[in-house]
Amino acid sequence: MGVIGLSEEEARLRGLIEHWAHHNDEHRDRFLEAASEAEGLGLKEAAAEMKRAAGKADEVSGHLRKALEHLGGR
Repeated sequence: MGVIGLSEEEARLRGLIEHWAHHNDEHRDRFLEAASEAEGLGLKEAAAEMKRAAGKADEVSGHLRKALEHLGGR
């Protein structure tokens, strides 16, 4: 057994999903930084699209974290 109550396969999957959620959050942060840079350059439309991308990244992270909840600790 891996993580308490999880098989090795489930523990590996949990680790992957946790990694993806964290990595996706890093992308979201970078999208927002780039949006701010674009705004500073007067590229309002590009900034708006990057902010939308950041919002979608948040959505993806939310789904990944819900997947973790469904994995639980069974």
